[in-house]
Amino acid sequence: MHERRIPEWVRHAPAPSVRDFGILAGFEAIVRGILISVFPLVMYRALGDASSVSFVYFLVGIVSLIAGLMVPFIIRYVPRRWAYTIGCVLFVLGAVLAIEGSPSAVVAALALNTVATVVTFVCFNAYVLDYINKIELGRCETSRMFYSALGWAGGPMAGVLLMEVWAPAPFVISAVAAVAMLILFWSMRLGDGKLITKARGTARNPLAFLPRFFSQSRLVAGYLFAMIRSCGWWIYVVYLPIFAIQNGLGEQLGGILLSTTNAMLFGAPLILRWVQGRSLRTAVRAGFAACGICFIIAAALAGWPVASVVALVLGSVWLIVLDICAGLPFLMAVKPSERTEMSAIYSSYRDVSGILTPGVASLVLLVTPIAGVFAAGGLALFGAWAVAAQMHPRLGRPKVPLQPGVLAQAA
Repeated sequence: MHERRIPEWVRHAPAPSVRDFGILAGFEAIVRGILISVFPLVMYRALGDASSVSFVYFLVGIVSLIAGLMVPFIIRYVPRRWAYTIGCVLFVLGAVLAIEGSPSAVVAALALNTVATVVTFVCFNAYVLDYINKIELGRCETSRMFYSALGWAGGPMAGVLLMEVWAPAPFVISAVAAVAMLILFWSMRLGDGKLITKARGTARNPLAFLPRFFSQSRLVAGYLFAMIRSCGWWIYVVYLPIFAIQNGLGEQLGGILLSTTNAMLFGAPLILRWVQGRSLRTAVRAGFAACGICFIIAAALAGWPVASVVALVLGSVWLIVLDICAGLPFLMAVKPSERTEMSAIYSSYRDVSGILTPGVASLVLLVTPIAGVFAAGGLALFGAWAVAAQMHPRLGRPKVPLQPGVLAQAA
């Protein structure tokens, strides 16, 4: 009588690979990318007033920030796999409410979509830190960018065009992609992460781990890199189109340039090769310095709108470089016992930049034209360049053990 053996892949799920996480991020890019240019239009149509739309975005940003900080607290009572699942379900519910179309439903849809983004982002980063070796984080970030390229490059333009053909189309596609994203997540069998996430050092409340964050200068610096990089994107996505309209360059230019810039994500492997050819400190500093120079030039050439726009587009290329390498210092500095908590802190950079950028821009616009916003962004980028000088020169490089011959020569 032959003994039945349970297949190895059933008894022991294979560890998720860099490619698996990249594909998962690719589905999220479709979920969000196709709506990034649709939500502002739907909101404006529903509310009928630009100032009301801005106020709603401000409130949603605050809600998202609070939700991100609450995730580690929630995961103490809800397993991480179910928290990620809830995030995917919120994406679907948000799409359904947006299709309904009433003002209150559209506002609720934006809030659900934003909260879903931060919940899945916190869980995703915690899983990456659980399963991907620190030396492989650069390759993981590159894979994430590469697989996300299609969603972010084609999504913004496709969403607007499809909405003109059939209004619910982009929301239906987003909901279907969210379901596919959830199916892939469960097929990866990630569970609740490694047991170290349940260490005794887990925070007793959502804010208890903030002092630990501020006491670690490497984490603070890494967070600043992510936040200032995000502020640069805010300026590019929001204020470049306004500048183009004010200077008679057309209403469609902003969306076209956003899709064009995002298409550069397909070159992520080549950018990673450039980053790996030098220290992480050098790559990060070069990215912030080059981007800052482009933004300052854009402000100086505001009298020549086309030249100013070209400078901003060149700056966006360096923002892509920073997307690949500027998040690594934070991820590499996280202690294993604080993965979930610090992932929640890290995820808040989007919401903080989304609140900070419009606030500072409003003050700048009181005394200068919109080119002043480009200059302010350039100064912030140079600030990050200065902070990056404190990074360890060998951060991110593999540790090469000395060979016996090398030790003999040293002796």
